[in-house]
Amino acid sequence: MAEIEKSVANQTTTAAGNSPAESQSTPQSRVFIVDDHTMFREGLRQLIDREPGLTVCGDAADAAEALPAIRETSPDVVLVDISLAGASGIDLIKDIKGEFEDLPVLVVSMHDESLYAERALRAGAMGYVMKHEPAKTVKAAIHKVLAGDMYLSEKMSTSVINRLLRGQSDQPKSPIEMLSDRELEVFRLLGQGQGVRQIAEKMEVTIPTVNSFRNRIKEKLGLKSSTEVMLHAIQWFRDESTK
Repeated sequence: MAEIEKSVANQTTTAAGNSPAESQSTPQSRVFIVDDHTMFREGLRQLIDREPGLTVCGDAADAAEALPAIRETSPDVVLVDISLAGASGIDLIKDIKGEFEDLPVLVVSMHDESLYAERALRAGAMGYVMKHEPAKTVKAAIHKVLAGDMYLSEKMSTSVINRLLRGQSDQPKSPIEMLSDRELEVFRLLGQGQGVRQIAEKMEVTIPTVNSFRNRIKEKLGLKSSTEVMLHAIQWFRDESTK
């Protein structure tokens, strides 16, 4: 992520981009970016626009903006973050694949792939790359997904293959993995210290709906109270942030 953000500061180099001859001679694959951080979107746009064969055709901060823009711009690949206002990145992937079955989606996120990568793949994504990876890794992942191949880190690929070989693809490794995508989103936001009202506004659902998610989290994790859910979520989020 740091390498991508450097692109924002380097406006002179970015403005130069590819030469007109290079842009004309190389077929351009159109990339659409969905991320709620403006600086990251701009840095990623500049990184992609300097890569031969790639060009950014549009971007959006959330799912509500993304779907209409994707219909309008007809990208060849969509890059999606996990954390978005309203519908999560996982929900957006499902919506994209429901409407554009053959449109590849690559997740580019700060969240640990060990917890989210398989969820993203089940939702229909073709790959998962973390934001702290070098820019060359992000570009390689985009090219691989565009070629119709799946992209995962070597560590994650080994984990997924081993689980499939052992017949454990549907068996959660930890209680957290028993949570549904929406329950995990609520749990993550609780871990960030957000209250029920804030979560309801961010996810664009009602307060009773958030309370219902929280109750199901409590049952699945074997916790006794909403306070325990909050404390457990905070500790989990701290542990995830230090990985």
